[in-house]
Amino acid sequence: MEKIIVRGGRKLQGEVDISVAKNAVLPIIVATILNPTEIILRKVPMLEDVTVLINLLRELNCEVKFSPITGDLKINTSNLKEIEGNNELIRKMRASFLVMGPMLARFGRCKISMPGGCNIGSRPVDLHLKGFKALGIDSEIGYGYVEAKIKNLHGNRIYLDFPSVGATENIMMTSVFAPGVTIIENAAEEPEIWDLARFLNSMGAKIEGAGYGRITIHGVSELKQPEPFTPIFDRIEAGTFMVAAGITNSKITINGVNEEHLMPTIEKLKECGVYCKMDGEKMIVDGTGEKRPVDIKTMPYPGFPTDMQAQMMALLSITKGASVITETVFENRFMHVGELGRMGANIKIDGRVAIVEGVNNLTGCQVKATDLRAGAAMILAGLVANGQTEIGEIYHIDRGYTNIEDKFRKLGAEIYRTYR
Repeated sequence: MEKIIVRGGRKLQGEVDISVAKNAVLPIIVATILNPTEIILRKVPMLEDVTVLINLLRELNCEVKFSPITGDLKINTSNLKEIEGNNELIRKMRASFLVMGPMLARFGRCKISMPGGCNIGSRPVDLHLKGFKALGIDSEIGYGYVEAKIKNLHGNRIYLDFPSVGATENIMMTSVFAPGVTIIENAAEEPEIWDLARFLNSMGAKIEGAGYGRITIHGVSELKQPEPFTPIFDRIEAGTFMVAAGITNSKITINGVNEEHLMPTIEKLKECGVYCKMDGEKMIVDGTGEKRPVDIKTMPYPGFPTDMQAQMMALLSITKGASVITETVFENRFMHVGELGRMGANIKIDGRVAIVEGVNNLTGCQVKATDLRAGAAMILAGLVANGQTEIGEIYHIDRGYTNIEDKFRKLGAEIYRTYR
């Protein structure tokens, strides 16, 4: 069983390179289904979730070639076949449900298993299906599967009750070929939405307003072969290393940063006493100052990201004073609280609110990565804990971080992976 071992007490220094964003590259890989030609994606991180999508495409008779050295991913979906309703790969990750939109647009019908992923709360597909219905697509939820079929594809105005990232992406891809104009109101504004639109437009789609809450898609009849495409940097990975500088009282340089995408995290860390300075696409993070407690409320972008909540909780657990964290996005995203408690953190939960009373120090012990970002929080806590921290169930971490031990070792951390 693989585990990550962290021995705390070392300060960090040096530079770390941020990878391409998991949450950007996954929908872009799926979007290649729309265009039966060879498409090249640059700097693709070989994450577990990426591997699942690659295996899914190969199983569907697509030609996929990946170069681990350059990160080039070549995909040709010209021989794509329709997906089977009980595909096991679909069940492994939430993002796999995004294949439904492109498959509908290409074949007119699709039946897939209900998706899986981290157990961080309810993430229903009702908003996806609401969007499909507005576009002239009938759908049905059965025992463990969703089936949909185009009845009369057409553009329409769609209002999302919640700015769901997945629903926004699925509706965008489905409506690329929808005759007329499609408008998505209350659309998700995450940078990854903007990046998906940028990729679709590079193939000849006509999408405006992505990233601003109101997206307009003018249906086109066909797409063209795009130039090689490089997705955006991973703002959550960058945020994780920003917190690492703060929790270890260190000063580091992070390469591959878009300041605008990170503003909610930058401002909250500044309030906490961690300061960031930009130099082009480099960020110098100074976490050497005294830390202060802060209150955090997760919100859809441009609010504070739920994907940074666990990492910030690790930092606040050793910050003198009381901090309050309110989780509004997922109802089951405090599973890491128990693991931090095993290390000596003083955290109380009341519904969706966590009250974090900072302690003087944490103590290393056996913990587990209850989900992707919780796993990152365990590593961060281990960096400052007395003794050794042993993190289990690290397959969650591998879903979203590339070579995370190597990157931390490059900064001077004592961390390694064991296979016993």
